[in-house]
Amino acid sequence: QVQLVESGGGLVQAGGSLRLSCAASGNIFSPNTMGWYRQAPGKQRELVATITTGGVTNYADSVKGRFAISKDNAKNTVYLQMNSLKPEDTAVYYCNIYRRLLGVRANDYWGQGTQVTVSS
Repeated sequence: QVQLVESGGGLVQAGGSLRLSCAASGNIFSPNTMGWYRQAPGKQRELVATITTGGVTNYADSVKGRFAISKDNAKNTVYLQMNSLKPEDTAVYYCNIYRRLLGVRANDYWGQGTQVTVSS
């Protein structure tokens, strides 16, 4: 089992910044991909950004140039720096970790989520 604990959400005005953190503990596998997803009310959960053990990143088009994901492999912690926040970024943000086995996504774990609210 892997446990993920998120922190750093909150209320911010449009144009502001927030930094989310997610610490993983337990039976952490490597290599892995850690990342952030979000779910707004009435919408499906969507990818925000991911980063592999090797540092390869992937971003949703809607956040490119505004958000930056980083990872401290020694601390098993992933960060999401969110700048130039917009009201449409309002959502519950979830941390995730998984690995691929024979090309298939496996060992998928999720955090409890942290609320990010951007006021206009």
